[in-house]
Amino acid sequence: MKTIIKNARIVNEGNISKSDILINGDLIQEIDQNILANGEEKIIDAEGCFLIPGIIDDQVHFREPGFTHKGTIYSESKAAVAGGITSYFEMPNTNPQTTTISELKNKLEIAAKNSFSNYSFMFGGTNNNFAEIEKLDFSQIPAIKLFLGSSTGNMLVDDYSVIEKILSFSKVPVVVHSEDEEIINRNLDFYREKYNDEIPFEYHSKIRSEEACLKSTEKIIALARKTNARLHVFHLSTGVESKLFCNDKPLKDKKITSEVCIHHLSFNENDYKKKKGFIKWNPSIKTVSDQQALWESLNDDRIDVIATDHAPHTLNEKSNNYLNCPSGGPLVQHSLNMMFEHYLNKKITLEKIVQKMCHNPAILFRVNKRGYIRKNYFADIVIIDPRKNYTVDSNNILYKCGWSPFEGTKFNSQITHTFINGNLVYENGSINEDFRGKKISFE
Repeated sequence: MKTIIKNARIVNEGNISKSDILINGDLIQEIDQNILANGEEKIIDAEGCFLIPGIIDDQVHFREPGFTHKGTIYSESKAAVAGGITSYFEMPNTNPQTTTISELKNKLEIAAKNSFSNYSFMFGGTNNNFAEIEKLDFSQIPAIKLFLGSSTGNMLVDDYSVIEKILSFSKVPVVVHSEDEEIINRNLDFYREKYNDEIPFEYHSKIRSEEACLKSTEKIIALARKTNARLHVFHLSTGVESKLFCNDKPLKDKKITSEVCIHHLSFNENDYKKKKGFIKWNPSIKTVSDQQALWESLNDDRIDVIATDHAPHTLNEKSNNYLNCPSGGPLVQHSLNMMFEHYLNKKITLEKIVQKMCHNPAILFRVNKRGYIRKNYFADIVIIDPRKNYTVDSNNILYKCGWSPFEGTKFNSQITHTFINGNLVYENGSINEDFRGKKISFE
């Protein structure tokens, strides 16, 4: 099938230009000012709209297998497509954990049957699975994931002799959740003694503190330099951490990179009183000054990627008191809308959003023929209408958990079309239920 998208304002590779796009099968066949139809093509007039490459979200938790009451690959990839995410990398802290080659194959089989978006899965490193890592075909995964701080799934890796071996051996980036467990436990003991079981949520940023993040990140960066490893630090939450990264070379030449997530850009510790457990994440949302510093480092290219860390829990789970409330929240459906709001509020340009959410994940993880609007690349395309608005409520939330930290928020844009591999999968609120994405390939 052929499709011509006409009159779009294409945001791509640092420029915004008005052009047409011809999609033929899986690929972008032509990009030109005025592509003429011959009667065989579907025509979409995108006048007044922005067109961007499909988002590559390098950090999601879709909860399958093992936690399917929270979310599934089917439910969460559907929400992702509605949010303009055409490719994702899912994390290994499921049940069973993705720490064996057989479990990696199992997840790929589940996704082939159920995923609307294109998919890949990170392989989890543990204190005792190095022998399995040695058997990996590194062309089949984007990265190895290490949890240096505990989070959902109990995959804490705290044996630094093993971490050094993994950094030295890996042929792909090693990505880390970076928090110091000893500092977190010490802080938790202090607040538990003070408040017993009723710790106010606003102390989450003091328990999973700046000190815990900084100590861990400094340590893992030093080890990456020692081993000459390719290190990517997930979800920075502090200003001091963001200054540890460089902006003096192109991304393709960086050995040590970082990312920030939507929630750390969009909330700060003043929001705990209203949002409570619904903005409890690990690492924690911190101060206004941290939030501002993250924006500065994102815009000056010390921070390379914007991701979601989409991690749903049920409404009942998130309604518990602090000690019993799990960390994480759903974001894939609303991440692009939220970043568009930040653009409207002059926090970031559209060109920079596309760089950090589309181009840079493709560069960093060597994704094959995705992340750009280019001839002969896969036609992963998102159209955004800045003239339409909507308010997030329970009737339009697609996550299986049924809630969003942005519930009640009015967004001044709408994603109207999402193409994946040349197929129109999402159009004005309707999803093609028959479509399934592809396994992502790597260069």
